[in-house]
Amino acid sequence: MSRRRFHRSSYRRYTGGPDPLAPPVDLRDALEAIGDDVMAGSSPDRALREFLRRGSENMRGLDRLAEMANRRRRELLRNRNLDGTFDEIRELLDSAVLSERKQLARDLDDDARLAEMQIESLPASTAQAVRELADYDWRSPQARADYEKISDLLGREVLDQRFAGMKQALEGATDDDRRRISEMLDDLNDLLAAHNRGEDTSEQFAEFMDKHGEFFPEDPRSTEELIDSLARRSAAAQQFFNSLTPEQQAELAELSQQAFGSPALMSQLAQMDDALRQARPDLDWNGGQEFSGDQPMGLGEGAAALRDIAELENLAEQLSQGYAGAQLEDVDLDALARQLGDEAAADARTLAELDRAMREEGFFDRAPDGQTRLSPKAMRRLGQAILRDIAQQLSARGGDRQSDLAGRLGEPTGSSREWQFGDTQPWNVTRTVTNAVLRTVAEDPSAAARLASGDGVRLDVGDIEVIETEARTQAAVVLLVDTSFSMVMEGRWTPMKRTALALNQLISTRFRTDELHLIEFGRVARDTTVDVLTALEPRMEQGTNLHHALLLAQRHLRRFPNAQPVVLIVTDGEPTAHLEPDGEDFFFYPPHPRTIGLTVSELDHLSRMGTQITFFRLGEDPGLARFIDRIARRIGGRVVAPDLDGLGAAVVGDYLRSRRAR
Repeated sequence: MSRRRFHRSSYRRYTGGPDPLAPPVDLRDALEAIGDDVMAGSSPDRALREFLRRGSENMRGLDRLAEMANRRRRELLRNRNLDGTFDEIRELLDSAVLSERKQLARDLDDDARLAEMQIESLPASTAQAVRELADYDWRSPQARADYEKISDLLGREVLDQRFAGMKQALEGATDDDRRRISEMLDDLNDLLAAHNRGEDTSEQFAEFMDKHGEFFPEDPRSTEELIDSLARRSAAAQQFFNSLTPEQQAELAELSQQAFGSPALMSQLAQMDDALRQARPDLDWNGGQEFSGDQPMGLGEGAAALRDIAELENLAEQLSQGYAGAQLEDVDLDALARQLGDEAAADARTLAELDRAMREEGFFDRAPDGQTRLSPKAMRRLGQAILRDIAQQLSARGGDRQSDLAGRLGEPTGSSREWQFGDTQPWNVTRTVTNAVLRTVAEDPSAAARLASGDGVRLDVGDIEVIETEARTQAAVVLLVDTSFSMVMEGRWTPMKRTALALNQLISTRFRTDELHLIEFGRVARDTTVDVLTALEPRMEQGTNLHHALLLAQRHLRRFPNAQPVVLIVTDGEPTAHLEPDGEDFFFYPPHPRTIGLTVSELDHLSRMGTQITFFRLGEDPGLARFIDRIARRIGGRVVAPDLDGLGAAVVGDYLRSRRAR
């Protein structure tokens, strides 16, 4: 019977670079947020930077990550202090002295009395007391053991400052362990010296790691990686020393000579520190921090905390992106994961990928004046996103406030026909009254005399005839958008631009037979394009020159004599400016009668062209409401009064409604 063989698999975190199975970065939300900032007046570069700093609903931005790094740094300084090792040594010394006193009290010889005098006269300084007891002949085995723990603790602490995990690994170290540490330091100093002389240390490094690799859990792959790791820890050890009070510095310097019972260790470490400082002079070797907490730390813990603090300071600077030439690739993702967790590193990685993708996908290009702008590709993507939002609004919309004023749907053919239920065409008044007169006389011949004397005629439904209009499949659509000062001040600037972008996207992609033209009007009116309008910065100019805008609209509509003319007007103020015959603009507030008269005249002209006109009234200005309502009744136009969030849905919905009617 054959034995079945099983294949065992193990799974762990992928560490070979970016996750190859991760979904691609979703640029839609980012582009929409950037587009809103651009439409509000920011440059594309600045809008991208602000989005990266702000983040999104599901992704923390750079500012949030930097704030987390700064908060963790403050917590380390606020909650910790550097007294841990000193407290441990003092406790061991007090325990040793107490045990020795008990033993001496039981001994009755003269030497015991002399020893008591030596114990009683120990200096108050812990370091000096430890040094004076270095050659003391301990009578109590417990006291001797406690005292030896001091030198062992010091040795482990000073090594733990510079080598990861040494304090725990060397607990209960033997003489052989200490000898191996000494050999490692000698070989390490030889390696560092060779490196600093500029020699090729590849073979020497390999031999060193084969012999002493157990002391380096980071598993460095080269001399440079080894130096990077050791130099950061060594610099942190120096910062730890700099952070102590002068009294603590003096005590530590004196106590360190007792490490493992021999000053040779400190000499080797000093040689190593000097070589590392020479190899990495750019590190902060002279800095220090002020700890104010109540959680004591040992030498190794203190140095580790200082390494964390230095790393957090570097991360905060990298995340701030406030220095010259800053790039998101500068952020140390490994350090970010160590300090703030894997989720923070994932957010930073996503931000970097998003930044790179936005540029590589061609969403920005350079204008002739050298300014960065959104590319046509970005405009299309942005228009798609806005139109998608508007479509969702239209599907759930409960209705806008509209006046029930129908406009013309086509060009008159010259003939009329009997009215049928559902017809919205205008009445042929002459034919309707004639039908009523003929019917009345036919029913009662004597009524002719009464009609001749001025009696009125009663209309019947059958008398009504409507003007026949020729339906048009193509439309020439002109969107007039108010860009006056009030649109900026009342927060209507960005919704207006989003509306224009959505309508442009709809017509250019789904209804390509229609022609869309954009006109922006403030103190004067200007023909514009969707990309220019999107990047248009707020104008601090007063005046609503609807008259000039209507003149430009007529000029555009004449280019398409066979198309149904459609004019959509977005405004938040009464006409307060007009164009004089000499081409100069005239502004007066409150609205001048001449301004009103010229504006109404041009609206009448558009109406005679068979233009369907819709006003989108923003705000609650009673003067504007009265003007628009009266003119809409005069020309058979429509009025829609949406809120800002519903402006895009109102304009797109009105365009679709008129197209269905065509």
